[in-house]
Order: sequence, then structure tokens, then C-alpha cells
Amino acid sequence: MNFLRGVMGGPSAGPQPSGADTIQKLCDRVASSTLLDDRRDAVRALKALSKKYRLEVGIQAMEHLVHVLQTDRSDSEIIGYALDTLYNVISNDLEEEEQEENSPKQGDDLGSQFTEIFIKQPENVTLLLTLVEEFDFHVRWPGVKLLTSLLKQQGPQVQQIILVSPMGVSRLMDLLADSREVIRNDGVLLLQQLTKSNAAIQKIVAFENAFERLLDIVTEEGNSDGGIVVEDCLLLLQNLLKNNNSNQNFFKEGSYIQRMKPWFEVGDDNCGWSAQKVTNLHLMLQLVRVLVSPTNPPGATTSCQKAMFHCGLLQQLCTILMATGVPADILTETINTVSEVIRGCQMNQDYFASVNAPSNPPRPAIVVLLMSMVNERQPFVLRCAVLYCFQCFLYKNHKGQGEIVSTLLPSTIDATGSSVSAGQLLCGGLFSTDSLSNWCAAVALAHALQENAALKEQLLRVQLATSIGNPPVSLLQQCTNILSQGSKVQTRVGLLMLLCTWLSNCSIAVTHFLHNPANVPFLTGQIAENLGEEEQLVQGLCALLLGISIYYNDNSLENYRKEKLKQLIEKRIGRENFVEKLGFISKHELYSRAAQKPQPGFSSPEHMMFDHEFTKLVKELEGVISKAIYKSSEEDKKEEEVKKTLEQHDNIVTHYKKVIREQDQELEELKQQVSTLKSQNEQLQVTVTQQVSQIQQHKDQYNLLKVQLGKDTQHHNSHGDTLQVNGIQVEEVSKLREELEDWRNRHEQLQGQLKEKDAVIENLKSLQLETGTEQSSQLSSSGGVEHSAELQKELELLRTQIQLQAAEISKLQAENQKLQAMNTAVDPALGASGAVASRSSEKEGRLLQELGELQSEVKALSEEKASLQQQLDSSSSTVAILQDEKSKLQQEVAEAKKEQDDLLVLLADQDQKLSALRSKLKDLGMPVEDEDDIESGDQADEDEDGDEEEQD
Repeated sequence: MNFLRGVMGGPSAGPQPSGADTIQKLCDRVASSTLLDDRRDAVRALKALSKKYRLEVGIQAMEHLVHVLQTDRSDSEIIGYALDTLYNVISNDLEEEEQEENSPKQGDDLGSQFTEIFIKQPENVTLLLTLVEEFDFHVRWPGVKLLTSLLKQQGPQVQQIILVSPMGVSRLMDLLADSREVIRNDGVLLLQQLTKSNAAIQKIVAFENAFERLLDIVTEEGNSDGGIVVEDCLLLLQNLLKNNNSNQNFFKEGSYIQRMKPWFEVGDDNCGWSAQKVTNLHLMLQLVRVLVSPTNPPGATTSCQKAMFHCGLLQQLCTILMATGVPADILTETINTVSEVIRGCQMNQDYFASVNAPSNPPRPAIVVLLMSMVNERQPFVLRCAVLYCFQCFLYKNHKGQGEIVSTLLPSTIDATGSSVSAGQLLCGGLFSTDSLSNWCAAVALAHALQENAALKEQLLRVQLATSIGNPPVSLLQQCTNILSQGSKVQTRVGLLMLLCTWLSNCSIAVTHFLHNPANVPFLTGQIAENLGEEEQLVQGLCALLLGISIYYNDNSLENYRKEKLKQLIEKRIGRENFVEKLGFISKHELYSRAAQKPQPGFSSPEHMMFDHEFTKLVKELEGVISKAIYKSSEEDKKEEEVKKTLEQHDNIVTHYKKVIREQDQELEELKQQVSTLKSQNEQLQVTVTQQVSQIQQHKDQYNLLKVQLGKDTQHHNSHGDTLQVNGIQVEEVSKLREELEDWRNRHEQLQGQLKEKDAVIENLKSLQLETGTEQSSQLSSSGGVEHSAELQKELELLRTQIQLQAAEISKLQAENQKLQAMNTAVDPALGASGAVASRSSEKEGRLLQELGELQSEVKALSEEKASLQQQLDSSSSTVAILQDEKSKLQQEVAEAKKEQDDLLVLLADQDQKLSALRSKLKDLGMPVEDEDDIESGDQADEDEDGDEEEQD
């Protein structure tokens, strides 16, 4: 115990405070009491004394409290008292009224040392994790607070214990799902401490669905309008994502970027923002920047930038950027956020170039931002943010660089002056009386030329009107003029950085610069002088500019060839002195700061001296310029030859690269065409498959209807031809047309045959009538009357047969009309089913319509053929019967004629005999009557017989 007192810095001997004895007695009661109530009361008393007597309670009671946690877990009340007591001992969150003057430092030491004692036994932390799983509020909440305090005091050690504990992190993740807001909110604070600077735990927490739960909490609390809970959740999200590429990728792949868009939906009335809303929105913007930070891997940054564009997050940020009434610090952070969202992403840079400010007339957002940058009345941090935004807009953006430079060229300058362009603002800032505006404009213009030799040549065409009546001078000349006038150091540094960037890797610009005879003497004079410490930076930049003029010199000017410039340096400056002055740049403190990150991070305007991209240029050229100064003319010649060879090689390589690029472009276009054709083919195949299935369905429907129709009409007639409704081909249509023509020809033939038969029947009827009259007249004397009556009966029988056949024909015609009505009822269904398939092709529709017409014609002809065939059959049978009757009648007529002839012969013989007998009787003298008297007598006798018969 005394050892512990020594460790804690407490007194080792002497009179103890009055509470020490009480604490000792309470500890004895906790250790020795067998009754749970006694132990509970003792622990409650220790909790009450733990704030005032923190040291004593921690030294004497910690071991007993841990033992209580191990043995009395069944009683939640005593467990809660023990956890609260340990929290009071370990935590440094003391009440202000209880703090003494030296207590903060002493409290920090005590908390750290008590934490170290507690975690010496890792089982204690594991026990605490087990207790946190309890649902009881009086156990879980104190356990969460105690674990949070342990992490604050000894974070890495406690993190390691939790990491190796089975399901340790997963147990703590359940706190976010607790329905009690107090525990959930303290659970967020616990996870904040747990995830600090530990990538392994960050990954586990992320894969335990932390993003989903935290974003849900932020949404439930009202996004940026929420309270301190939203702030805590955002801080935890930053811990999980910052410098953790795995979690960033998981966040993007989980489509959580899309859920950030509602955070930045601000209304038109942006006045009166609360301090908490400003803090929340500031953290939200920082969270976006974490995902697109330039320090992240380029691939991950690019994918997040594209996702932010596609989900509308960039558009929402630009809305805030152009809104009115937004607080200055939020506006500054929004500009920085937009800067990193568009940095190096062509798609986002193109969108940003199209954004217009809500002014009258509308102005591009870039112009509005540049106006703020060159305005010396704007806050320093805002001007730095605008410069960073402009730099990010031009980063790897040749299209944007060309648009900015084009606003400076004579052919594109607005002669009316109705609108201000970006180039005019940059020139105005470059030659302003404000040194910070000079520096910002120079750096911005240098970024417009970065790694773009073509624009460096184009910028040589820019002419400036200095004053009325004087001829215009080039922009390059004006920069050197201002440089030689001895302006402020910041202005000269900015102009020298612009000139170094402009002349590097551009021989034509070097020639234009050397063509002015005052430039080289000015540079050598600046380098050779022994000036103060502030001017050393200018001297170093002048040395760099002169070195660039040597290294990129194409020897086109005789007086300023490489060798002559080297001799000039040797005579007026000295090579060693020149290299030493050149080294001043990289040794400067502000140079090291600027080289760390792309964003300008300066505490005051006086510290703005170097640009991040310019530090890369210095690092690249410092060594080669130092070597070039010491090279002889022969080495220069060899180097020139090597350069020419390399240039030729580079030209060849460039040519082949261009060819390859064109071929790649053509190949890509062909691939796109192939993919398009493949997709079209797949669509057509799908369409064909659908149509085939539809056709098959319609075929099945048609076959079913045909079978049903055939069952109804099979006792009348059958259709010999099966018509295909859907999927009909052109060949089948032509065949149907041929069959139709054949049916028409047959119909005409049948009509002719029927007419012939009718004529034969009429002839037979007339002949029969004539024959009947002849027989009635000729057979009166020999029983012809009876035979004529029989013939009349046969004719009547024939007439009745013909009438029956006619009735049967009319009956068949009625049934035929009924079948036609059924067909017309079936055809609309077939037509409706065909209409579904006809949507795919107008041609198929026309074929179906034509097929329907052909079907109707074929059906009509078939029915007419059937009726004609029946009529022909009946007529043929009638004709056959009549022919038989005719032959019989003719035979009977011939026999009657023969009998009549025989009778005539007999009568003639009898007449001859009678005349011979009369002549003999006359010869004998007998009285003989004449033939006329005899015939008249016979006729009178016949008349008398007839009268008697009538009377009878």
C-alpha cells in the first residue's frame, strides 16, 4: 500500500485525512461481509466518497471493486455502484467546484496511472466487455462510461486488449442499436475513442455495419439541423474513413455516398444559422474531403469523384457555393470541398465550368470566384480557398487551361467590355497594387500553363495596353518590367514563379525572353548582389530563371547562346556562387511547407511565397541546371546531338502513339458498334423468340378452333385446305392465289356444265311433252290412252323428285350460311389473336389481311363448289333417269309406229280386198254402198254410242 502511495505521489507517512479510516473500514466490509446488503451499502458509500477522496478510494478499493464485479454479477445494483466508483476514480472529468489549482495536471496523472493499474490484468477489460453486454441500464451505462474513460487514458493498450478479445468489437457495436438514446449516444463516444488511429479496429467496425447505423442516426436527428449527436456521429465517421483506403472503398461500394446528398440541401433563407448547424455542416464537408483527398490513391479518389457527380452531390455543393447568406467559414470550406471533388476529374471539371452564378446577367462561377480572389477586401482564407479551387479546376485539365488562356488572346477579348472574363481578372490581379493579388494571379496563370507547351506559345501573343498613346507590350515584357521596378518581395516571387513555369520546356518562350536585352543583365545583377535574408529567396528564383534560359536555350540568338551565357555567369557571378544561390530555394522553410500538400495552408498573407506545383518544378530542374552550368561546349554539343536524337525518337514515338491512339479510338468505336449490334441481335432474338411463341400459341388456338368447327360441320362438308393464320409466308399466299384461280376456273366449268345439263333437261322435257302428245293422238285407237297416263305419272314423279332435290339444296344452302356465320364469329377471334402478333410488323399485318380476304374467297368458292357439285349430281341423276325414260319412250314409240305401220298395211290390204269385192259385186249386179256413205254411217254410229255413254 505504501508503494502505491509513493507511485501516486501521495504522502507515505504522517496523519491521514479523516476520510481515510472510513474508506479502509468500507473496504474491509466489502471484503469480509457475507451479506449482500452489507456489501452493497459499503460500495454505495465508496461511490459517494470517490469524488472527494479519489486517490484514497483508488488505492484502497480498486481491488475489492474488481472482485465485486467478478463475484456479485447477479445483483445489478451493486455492480452499478462498483462501476460508478471505478469511473469516478479513473475519469478526469471532475466538477469545476471540486477542482483545485493544481488538480487538472494531478488529475490527468492519477487517471492515467489508475488506468494502467486496472488494465495490467487484461481480464479486467474482458470482464468489463461482458458487463457491457448486460441490458440492465444500471449496469450497461456505467460500463460504457468506464470503458470510454479507459480508452481516453490508455487508448492503444486498451484497443489491443479489446482487439484480441473474442467478439470484443462486435459487443460494442450492439450499443448503436440500443433503444435508449443515452446509451446509444455514449456508445458513439466510446467507438470514437476505440477507432482512433487503429486501422484494424476501424475495418472491423466498418464491416459490422457501422456506416448504415451511423447514417441512420444522422438522418433521424435531422441531418445538419441535428444536435451534438450528429456531430459525434460525423466525428466517428471521420475516424473510420480518414487514411483508411479499405473503408473508403467499402463506403463507396455500399452506395453510402448517395446518402450524403441530403446533408447539403439548404433553403433560400440562409440567415440565422445556429452554431451547432455550422459545426455539423463543417464536419460534413470535411467528411466529403476525406473521400476525395489528394493523398488518397488516385483510383479510389477518381471513383469517389464520379460517384459524387452521378448522385448529384457535386451539384448540391455548387448550389451552396453560389447561394447567398451562407456563413463565411462554411463558404470557405465548401470551396475547398468543391476543389477536391473536381481535382483531376475531367467530367467534374467540365460541369464546374458550366456552373453560373445567379446574377443578372449570369456569370460563370469561375469568374465570380476569381473576382473574390483578386479583391483585397475579401478574407484571407477565402482568397486562399478560391486559389485552390482554380488550381484544382486546371489540374490535368488541358481543355480548361485552353479556355482560360483563350480569354487573354486578342481574337477572343470582348471589345464592348460588357462582361469580364477570367483572363482580364487575372491580368488585373497580376498588375494590381495589392501584393497578395499579384501573387495569387501569377500562381493561377502559372497553373493555366502547367505541362502545356502549346499554351505557353499562345500566351506569347497576348498584348497589353499600358497607357494611352503608348504602343502595347507583350505580357511577357510587362512581367519583366514590373519585376525590374523593385516591387514587394511577394509580388516578385509570384512573377518569377510565373516566368519560370512559362519558360520551362518552351524554347520559343526562352528566345522571346532573351530577345529583350535588359533581362539577362537584370538577372545577373540580382544574383551577384549580396542582399539581406529576405532577398535571398528572390536571388534563388532569379538564378533558377537564368538557369532555365540556359537549359532550354535553342541557340537561335547569337548573343545569348548557351556558351556565352555560361561565360557571363562565370565572369559576373561565379559558378559556385550561382549554384549556392540556386540552392536557397529548396532550403527555405516556406518551400518545405508548400511541398507537403496541394492546398495552400498559410497562417498569414506574408507566408504565401511558394506554390505546391512550383516546388515540383524546382525539384526537377535544380539538379539538371547545376550540371548544365559546369558542362563544357563540347559536352553541350554532344548533349545537343543526343537531344536531337531523342527529339527525333520522341517524334517517332509520338507519331506511333498518335497512330496507336487513333487505332485504339477506331477499335473502341468498332467495339461499340459490335456491342451495339450484339445488343440489337439479342433484342431481335428475344423479339423473334417472343413472336415464335406467340405464333405457336396462335397456331394452337387456331387448330383448337378448327377442330371445334370441324366437329360441328363434319356431317355437312369438310374443308380440304388447312389455312395458316399466323406466320404465313409469301409462297403460301401465292399458292392460295393459284388455288383460288383454279377454283374460279372450275366454278366457270361447272357453271357451263350446269347450263348444258339444264339445256338437255329442257330439251328432254319438251321432247317428252311432244312425245306424249303424239302418243295420245296416235294411240287413241289401240290403248295409247293408258300408256300416256303412265308416262304422265312418271313425269309427275320426276317433278316431285326434282322438287325434293331443290328443297334439299335449299336446306344445304341454309346450313352453309349458318357455317359461314360461325366462320365469321371465329374469324374476329383469329383476327384479334393475329393482331397481337401483327404489332411486330406492318408487313405481317398486311399479309394477314390479304390472307383473310383469300380465306373468305376460298370458303365462298368451296361452298359454291359444293352446292354446284350437289346440284350437278342431282341434275346428273335426273338426266340419267330422264334418259332412261326417254329411251323407254322412244322404244315404245318405235314399237307403236311399227304396229301402226302394220295396221296401215293391213288396212290397205283390206281396202284393196274391199274394193275388189265391191267391183265383183258390181260386176255381179249387187247393190253396193259407196265408201263415203259407209264412213258417214260409221261416224253416226260412233256419235250415238258416245251419247249413250254420256247419258249413262
